[in-house]
Amino acid sequence: MTTTTPPINEPVRSYAPESEDRDALNLALADLQDNPRPLPMRIDGRDLAGEGEGFTVYAPHAHYRELGCGQQATRSDVSAAIDAALRVAPEWANMSWKSRAAIFLRAADLLAGPWRHRLNAATMLGQSKTVFQAEIDAACELIDFWRWNVHFGRHLQEEQPTSSVGVQNRAEIRPLEGFVLAITPFNFTSIAGNLPTAPALMGNVVVWKPARCQQLAANLIMEILEAAGLPAGVINMVTGGGAAVSEVALAHPALAGIHFTGSTGLFRSLWKGVADHIEDYRTFPRLVGETGGKNFVVAHASAQPDALMVALLRGAFEYQGQKCSAASRAYVPNAMWPQLRTSLADATDSIPMGDIGDFSNFMGAVIDEEAYNRLAGVILAAKDDPHLKLVAGGECDRREGWFVRPTIYETDDPNHPLLERELFGPILTVYPYPEGDWNDILRLVDGTSPYGLTGSIFSDDRQAIDLALQVLRQAAGNIYINDKPTGAVVGQQPFGGARGSGTNDKAGSAANLSRWVSPRIVKETFVPPAEWRYPHM
Repeated sequence: MTTTTPPINEPVRSYAPESEDRDALNLALADLQDNPRPLPMRIDGRDLAGEGEGFTVYAPHAHYRELGCGQQATRSDVSAAIDAALRVAPEWANMSWKSRAAIFLRAADLLAGPWRHRLNAATMLGQSKTVFQAEIDAACELIDFWRWNVHFGRHLQEEQPTSSVGVQNRAEIRPLEGFVLAITPFNFTSIAGNLPTAPALMGNVVVWKPARCQQLAANLIMEILEAAGLPAGVINMVTGGGAAVSEVALAHPALAGIHFTGSTGLFRSLWKGVADHIEDYRTFPRLVGETGGKNFVVAHASAQPDALMVALLRGAFEYQGQKCSAASRAYVPNAMWPQLRTSLADATDSIPMGDIGDFSNFMGAVIDEEAYNRLAGVILAAKDDPHLKLVAGGECDRREGWFVRPTIYETDDPNHPLLERELFGPILTVYPYPEGDWNDILRLVDGTSPYGLTGSIFSDDRQAIDLALQVLRQAAGNIYINDKPTGAVVGQQPFGGARGSGTNDKAGSAANLSRWVSPRIVKETFVPPAEWRYPHM
């Protein structure tokens, strides 16, 4: 087994004015937005238009701009994808580890080079990400996933049991028996690329259902993988909503696992569906899910207000708050709040938002009309809530795109629903807490929300930090000290949470890859015993 040093995380490019990167990206943006394209399913290495109901993908920040059209997968389409995967499963499983790894390392290099600007442009247009948000997601994080997964997978191959005299023990890493269903979200192109490929790297075959509004970038990911040499049928992409996918895949006896990122409610429904068919499966399916979050920022009296303000602005409003890790509730000492409130309101109201083609914008639009209506409803209801005071924002505009201004509320109710409920948008609720026992506010933070994904502690007092880490032990799978609760980097901060936030299998780590293998231990005895009686007899 060849050993290598760990990969270096892909450097983030700046796209400065008049740079070659910026010029190339603008060309890719113009091409994709001016030339709507078919968005077919990809089954057994072939495009399939399908016979289901059609759907159109639009740019969220310019909802009149058509980017492409696809078809809703039918039950027969999903069955065809499963059949294609199972046909190639033996050959893919028997391919050498080095050959499988080389495919994904090549995909990483293709994305780092000739495909970078095109996938970034697709992510900007289809998901309304600014250039920086697209670069750290569609380019850097996906490149990192592919390179670091090979690194971690190699270590899993190298782990071997000990052997005694006359015996040789060895571990073989086998893929799961059957197929893996990957269901991916709209908000991260990197997650959409990682969820089907992490199991595939370990020898599994996959049926992949991307989010409909992320379909433009998803199709490009398939093109990159096939350009890198991924054999037909290893990953089969079905499109549209998930009803037919769930009905067929969850009832199939060869379902071996589900790799999921999305809402907590949907993951629970998938889990229930698996339970309903548990006696029909050939093996117990592996369920790996990263779901919702109601992520906190809690500030001690010793916190630095300027650093806290930056963390709240970036943590709550980058990518319109549509990150499962986004800061959506904050706890600030009463004495600190008046001054922070003023500076936070001024900064929030000055945030530029609009078409992501204008690189001066900090925010784009929320993903679609459904998200816009849901968030607009929250803002409308807040106007008549006696326990909420509007600090900044509170405006929506749907004329050109699905724009929701970054919004901050102050509440006097420590158990207000806006401190408990996931909103998945640019809305931050702040509870100014009375000076007193730091332990009490930490227990409030821990007990307020059913989620446990990310959180931030702001303090310059080491004892306060240590107490917070102790009390908030189960409150977040990724916790940050004096930093925003977003921006996990592959290989540096493996990501995931527990409670209502998922199974905490840490994407971007060996722990996640271990869920997609079924080890076999082989014991070989060189000179077998010839007498059945033991000495004590």
